[in-house]
Amino acid sequence: MTKRRTYGNLGQFIAALEAAGELIRVKERVSPILEITEIADRMSKLPGGGKALLFENVEGSAMPLLINAYGSHRRMAMALGVSALKEIADQIEGLLHMAAPESLADKVAMLGTLFDLAKFPPRKIGGAAPCHEVVYTGDAVDLSLLPALQCWPDDAGRFITFPLVFTQSLDGRRNIGMYRMQLFDKKTTGMHWHIHKDGAHNFHDYKRAGKRMEVAVAIGTDPVVTYAATAPMPRGIDELLLAGLIRKKPVTLAKCKTIDMWVPAEAEIIIEGYVDPAEEFRMEGPFGDHTGYYSLADYYPVFHVTAVTHRRSPVYFTTIVGKPPMEDCYMGRATSDIFLPMLRTVSPEVKDMDLPWEGVFHNCVIVSMEKRFPAAAHRLMNAMWGAGQMSFAKMILAVDEGVDVRDHRAVFRLLMDTLDIGEDLFYSEGVLDVLDHSSPVPMRGGKLGIDATPRLAGESPRRQPELKPVDEAAIAAAVKAEGGLGYCIPEKGTGNRVLIVSIDKTLPRQGQTAGAKLLTGTAGKMVNIVVVVDNEIGPKDLSTVTWKVFNNTDPRRDFIRREGTLVIDATKKIPEEGHMREWPEDLSMSPAIKEKVEPLWQKIKPA
Repeated sequence: MTKRRTYGNLGQFIAALEAAGELIRVKERVSPILEITEIADRMSKLPGGGKALLFENVEGSAMPLLINAYGSHRRMAMALGVSALKEIADQIEGLLHMAAPESLADKVAMLGTLFDLAKFPPRKIGGAAPCHEVVYTGDAVDLSLLPALQCWPDDAGRFITFPLVFTQSLDGRRNIGMYRMQLFDKKTTGMHWHIHKDGAHNFHDYKRAGKRMEVAVAIGTDPVVTYAATAPMPRGIDELLLAGLIRKKPVTLAKCKTIDMWVPAEAEIIIEGYVDPAEEFRMEGPFGDHTGYYSLADYYPVFHVTAVTHRRSPVYFTTIVGKPPMEDCYMGRATSDIFLPMLRTVSPEVKDMDLPWEGVFHNCVIVSMEKRFPAAAHRLMNAMWGAGQMSFAKMILAVDEGVDVRDHRAVFRLLMDTLDIGEDLFYSEGVLDVLDHSSPVPMRGGKLGIDATPRLAGESPRRQPELKPVDEAAIAAAVKAEGGLGYCIPEKGTGNRVLIVSIDKTLPRQGQTAGAKLLTGTAGKMVNIVVVVDNEIGPKDLSTVTWKVFNNTDPRRDFIRREGTLVIDATKKIPEEGHMREWPEDLSMSPAIKEKVEPLWQKIKPA
């Protein structure tokens, strides 16, 4: 098997980043309250993701802080020890499709592969471990010594944002998840595991059994182990096996000091404790989340800390999330690439897949496929909605196998030249991510499938609208007449045309009404799709408009078809429209913080 560059611990990865010119050391004193977020957010939004940042002088803590370490395609590949993520995908695909041996040579080859795999399970070690060089228990425990971030102005407090949360099922199967942890006081935090997550599943099993559940948290493991905690592994499959497979060597584990659990021996920091299912939940949040909105406050279990251990000179590893692109976008892209072979085991017609950043992982999937029979695209999309984490996908676009799913502009042009609005959109309903705020009720709502694959025999031919050339003056007048504040037509030479309009929404269903009036008037002779956004959104900012479409719409309510036309209402929804849930605010940094960090940003930003 090909030798892979691996790191024994986070310190080795930091050294590799610095040697590769991918790390900036910040020696100036910086506050973990908002300031680090503003600097890291600016860095992550530079072309290519900027650089990793090591803050060496964090106010209120002796620990340096590393952030944006995964925030580029190059650093993500470095973290996993490969030159291209396809190496790992190919390795997984080879394991999934191992043919039965037919000859002695085949048997010898398979034995070699199985022998290599036998080396990968985690290995328990005795004696001293680096993660236990400093140990605090009892009254010495003080979580305020960690440089945990308050990321956004309306966050409920400071949060541990990159924790590897270790739990065990009642029958002893290990699970590692990544669930944010709000610091309540020196010895307690929230444990924000969503109802769909494996940690929550284990918790509810303990609750039914009437038992207290031990939990361990690792911060700052080697980069492969940290990545593995985010991976969508099937329930019951140990994430450390995936880490060992990627590293091509086992993860070493050390026994916790106060609980009966094993954790990565090379971690920077370990937090030990328990959650008690008999205890009342505590209000946690709000928190500026990866959707680009605040996730709302809700009740979650309380994590009680019994010990904190760490290396002699630990580095606090963290991240921030918010409006894309950010560091987690590159991790999501890696996951879609690495786990594509697993999707193919269920749906072998899949050729490639992409999760656009604007879809924040669970709101949009573009999939290319080999189409061999009528309605195959519908069949595939329904299958994907029933496959693990794909069940949370709100919108799925299917295209032909020859289409580059990562060239989003080309995909958009293809869609505009292909789409038959009456035939190519189909609606479903199902489970949604907990963080989706657009549906009238939590965790379930409308889904949209879009079939842009070629028509085959047995399928009706596509119908194309007859649109006149765009008259800018007439469009501008029509938009103004309906109260529009600005507009954009992204592509003027395609068979379908989109008009993006911003409005100052003051009335229920005003987005739908304005869009419908535009399509029945002069503008409707030149465009057949209208997207309506709120007045603070620039219609020419196509990335933000796309983000709003994916995040602010429930397809069954907000995609309105009529006689070959389509209105997409991506405005905020209000109770008078039947949306009785609170609508979250967009994330934005306070002007005072922006002004405060500006001098330091000018000093450290890459040339």
